[in-house]
Amino acid sequence: MAEGTLAKLARIRGGELSAAENVASALERIQELDRRINSFIELNPNALAEAEAVDRKIKRGERVGKLAGLTIGIKSNINVAGLRATCASRTLQNYVSPYDAEVIKRIRAEDGIIIGMNNMDEFACGSSGETSAFGPTDNPAAPGHIPGGSSSGGAAAIAARLCDLCLGTDTGGSIRNPASHCGIVGLKPTYGLVPRQGLIDLGMSLDQIGPLSADVAGTALLLETIAGRSDNECIMLKVDRVNYSELLREKSLKGMRIGISEKFSELTDPAIMKVIDGQIEKLRDLGAEIVEVDLPNLERGLSAYYLIVSVEFFSGTRKFDGRKYGRRIEDVCGEEVLRRILRGRYISQKEYRGKFYQRALQVRTLVRRELLAAFERVDVIVGPTVPKLPHRLGTKITPMEMYAYDYLTVPANLAGICAGVVNAGRVNGIPVGLQVQGRVLGEPEVLRVMQALEAAG
Repeated sequence: MAEGTLAKLARIRGGELSAAENVASALERIQELDRRINSFIELNPNALAEAEAVDRKIKRGERVGKLAGLTIGIKSNINVAGLRATCASRTLQNYVSPYDAEVIKRIRAEDGIIIGMNNMDEFACGSSGETSAFGPTDNPAAPGHIPGGSSSGGAAAIAARLCDLCLGTDTGGSIRNPASHCGIVGLKPTYGLVPRQGLIDLGMSLDQIGPLSADVAGTALLLETIAGRSDNECIMLKVDRVNYSELLREKSLKGMRIGISEKFSELTDPAIMKVIDGQIEKLRDLGAEIVEVDLPNLERGLSAYYLIVSVEFFSGTRKFDGRKYGRRIEDVCGEEVLRRILRGRYISQKEYRGKFYQRALQVRTLVRRELLAAFERVDVIVGPTVPKLPHRLGTKITPMEMYAYDYLTVPANLAGICAGVVNAGRVNGIPVGLQVQGRVLGEPEVLRVMQALEAAG
């Protein structure tokens, strides 16, 4: 069994394992395995020196941060000073970040070691990990199958134990989808909990930066490091600091009300639902009360999401005109990126805004109201993360077949609530993740349920 995040951290703090040894081991493993997996675009040449600086602090008896010596991969749409933020696109393939995003500053302040920049779907447009200009990412947990996207590289790196933690982004499921396919833990925070300064966004009203880890404790640790208000951003919740790790000691779920919905089974492969239903029974055995909730318009969220995100993506990419940042995006991008740009341009025209965009916003409000109403009756809602098993790498599928991977994840983004994923089991040898959705700032309840299931095995 792989070593847990907190156990490794304790060994580094105690001097049993040096931060430099941890980094050297990660770099060696990346060199050995990543030619096949393709989870990293670029490695940090200063990682070993940064780890040695942490070791010197430990030897001198100085205070070290909560991430001391842990190796962390960063999705390539988050700025890290001196490394390339490519968005896995030819548009930005030579763009070297001149500054650290706010979340990176917070990681460095807690002595985390940035090991490198993870591969991803180009500009976060994709659900498979196949649209990167630097080549597709394989799934270490199910070789030959897609790892999911768009945070494909981070999920694959965690699954292959190439690093300890990763930062991904989630606009419509881009942390949770690959977490499910790769059999790891991931969490999309409440909108406005984590600062987005330094993120090259896909959809500004939907994006959130969040953690990927091999265990719930690692996810909680990284989330509490990056969460909290930033004075440089106006669209943030009034939350200064959070502490989730202390909450994970409680293993019982007695008194918790956990919602389920028949909508999930209507949209999901029966083999996946069988695994999920088994986990729901575990939750009942752990003391939770299982409550049916009504989500009649859940599936309408998918079409509304793709209309909204296309308009926001079109607007956000107008700066990539070839004058300041690399090459003009329309000249070098892949099919899915171009499809979203063209769709967004079309919908943004004055004569079509009411017909498409405004109606999509109305559906978004409807989905949000239904979820918030459900949370008046329950603490969390559980169900499958992805409605179907991942296809094999290279399989030709239609755009709608690709978008269907997001049916169960986009509602959380539309509503601005939090949602996490923990491994539930396997179908035909392929991991299946259970999604736990929580209300606004419901991360403590979400993590508590995930931790209880992880501990129950």
